[in-house]
Amino acid sequence: MRRRDFITLLGSAAATWPLAARAQQQGRVRRVAVVVGISENDPETQARLARLRHGLMATGWVEGRNLHLDYYFANGSAELVQSVVAEVVRGRPDLILANNTFVVATLKPATQTIPIVVAGINDPVEQGFIESYARPGGNITGFTFIEPELIGKWLSVLTDMSPVIKRSALLFNPTTTPYYPAYLRSFEATQPSGSAKVSAAPVTSSEEIERVMAGLAREPGGSLIVSADPFNVVHRDVILEATQRHAVPAISAYRQFTIEGGLASYAPDIPDIFERSAAYVDRILKGAKPADLPVQAPTKFEMAINLKTARALGLTVPAILQATADEVIE
Repeated sequence: MRRRDFITLLGSAAATWPLAARAQQQGRVRRVAVVVGISENDPETQARLARLRHGLMATGWVEGRNLHLDYYFANGSAELVQSVVAEVVRGRPDLILANNTFVVATLKPATQTIPIVVAGINDPVEQGFIESYARPGGNITGFTFIEPELIGKWLSVLTDMSPVIKRSALLFNPTTTPYYPAYLRSFEATQPSGSAKVSAAPVTSSEEIERVMAGLAREPGGSLIVSADPFNVVHRDVILEATQRHAVPAISAYRQFTIEGGLASYAPDIPDIFERSAAYVDRILKGAKPADLPVQAPTKFEMAINLKTARALGLTVPAILQATADEVIE
């Protein structure tokens, strides 16, 4: 059951956009390329795009009136990102809204002139995307997603549900999310003594996912952290099937993981980040420069817990954790 209602997209949008649209300065139809790191039909994608459109309508930008959106989907493939980015840049849109750090890493050398708003980026200063959070410089700005501290929160949720956990594998693809080893080192530097050990589990295929899961299941006390990574989204069914077959407790950065049978999820609300990014799209289309717009952090976090999966794993979810969750699936 839901613990916190989200905005009713169609109803509130219909109430909001007419006044805003009339206030929007008349002019040519602006073109925005929207590049999403995962597939078009994934429920995660649909939720994100719905919130983006809602945010754009609230600022007076309406598809088919004063705005044209071109959608591109990388399907979690590093190879496909290259061709997608090349096509986007050739089209010379007024602005690019990008989701996924690897997409931005490919966009940055491809254009230094087209403004880029990022809805969910990780470690942008260290990766050289921006000069600083306060003054990004260049043509890129936007909203961050995952920070190193979140690894500790993921581990905490898992151990609250299963105190016998002794170790956890952080699952990620090193090509699409190269920053996780640095995040893990940052977490280890502040990790309390005696807590469960988190180790890197880089994977690039379904076969490697299976090897990680089999290794975790060989002895008691293993668990899995499914990090925010387009590879993990695309391979969600493989990961879910393996966690269930090997009876490994797992937490993900994506709510959809929990809806489809995963144990739990906790992360910034990425659809909310998409909606917030519409304000930057609006400001840039009206003349603001990305270099002057500070990169912002998430403001909303969401936790979901699947009690059915917990029972299947023989776990008892503490009442306080259930009360804290935004969604508890019975």
